[in-house]
Amino acid sequence: MNAGQLAALIAAGFFALLACVGIYVLVRLARLMTAVTKMLTGYRERADQLIERAQAAVDRTNEQLARTDTITASMDQVTTNMAELSGHVSALAGLARGISTAVTAPVTGFAALTFGLRRAVAVRRSLEYTASADSIVESEHAALPRTRRPDELPRTRRPDALPARGRVSR
Repeated sequence: MNAGQLAALIAAGFFALLACVGIYVLVRLARLMTAVTKMLTGYRERADQLIERAQAAVDRTNEQLARTDTITASMDQVTTNMAELSGHVSALAGLARGISTAVTAPVTGFAALTFGLRRAVAVRRSLEYTASADSIVESEHAALPRTRRPDELPRTRRPDALPARGRVSR
């Protein structure tokens, strides 16, 4: 074996080793590509599920919005009806005040007249009673002997003017 053949043999060995390393790298790369493909397929399936769920949520939201629009429309109608009813009630309130005034004015006048008559009769009776009582008292007083009034009595010590015990009056 000469030097040229030995160099060719070493080069062939390195070439074979390099080919084995290349095949190993390619096999690993193929496995990596398979794993990436599986992972992308899984992501795609999950993305599809996520899109389906999002679409279902959007559909439910649209249904709720439609219901909300219906409720809002009915609330607008209720508000309009309440405003109309308020107008009717205020119109009826004015009418009720008018009717109340028309009905209570004669009743109030009648009550005032009745009170005035009762009061006049009561005052007249009391004047008649006092006049008759005064005449009775005067006739009885005339029949009694004349007595002195307290201010006409002679000055004496009254019991309430007595000095307290142990005190001397001056």
